[in-house]
Amino acid sequence: MALKSISRREVLKSLSVGAFAGSVLRAIPSEAAEHAHSMVAEEKKRASGSYTPKFFSAQQYKTLQALCQAIIPADGDSGGAMEAGAPEFIDLLTSENPEYQLALGGGLMWLDSTCIDRYGKAYFDCGIAQQKEILDLIAYRKNAVADQSVSQAVEFFALLRNLTTDGFFTSEIGIKYLGYIGNTFLKEFPGCPPVPEG
Repeated sequence: MALKSISRREVLKSLSVGAFAGSVLRAIPSEAAEHAHSMVAEEKKRASGSYTPKFFSAQQYKTLQALCQAIIPADGDSGGAMEAGAPEFIDLLTSENPEYQLALGGGLMWLDSTCIDRYGKAYFDCGIAQQKEILDLIAYRKNAVADQSVSQAVEFFALLRNLTTDGFFTSEIGIKYLGYIGNTFLKEFPGCPPVPEG
């Protein structure tokens, strides 16, 4: 029986509904996330390596990229969230999900306006120390308990952190980082090593 062709919109809606309920890795099939990553790769291939955001403005998208990179930076073993395509993954999900549009769009606006109030410039244009200071404020739930005025920002950052990790660990780079080799054929299974006597 032939499988019905699934549209881009159906895949993105399934991803965004599952992701809103929790982590993509726990809520939806990895094949759907893989399909979203392949859509991004296909667009980049057609557009000579560039990606055009579907929901976020150019400035918001640069901020999203900086936040994703702060959440999962590249290290000696692996590329980070940027290299894994997490910002593109998040943008695709957000383009089809009104709740994400409100939560992430509103969160980015709060971040920029708060940085402008505190430092005189938007988050992306702030220095590393200023960016770290504002992220330290919204990265911990205990800060929302102590100061209710940052509770929405803490929720925004928690959602963004989950989406970033989901985008990373469902990407080719993230799967390689985990060392996942998939289903492999074994000619024999030697079983457990012998238990030493004594």
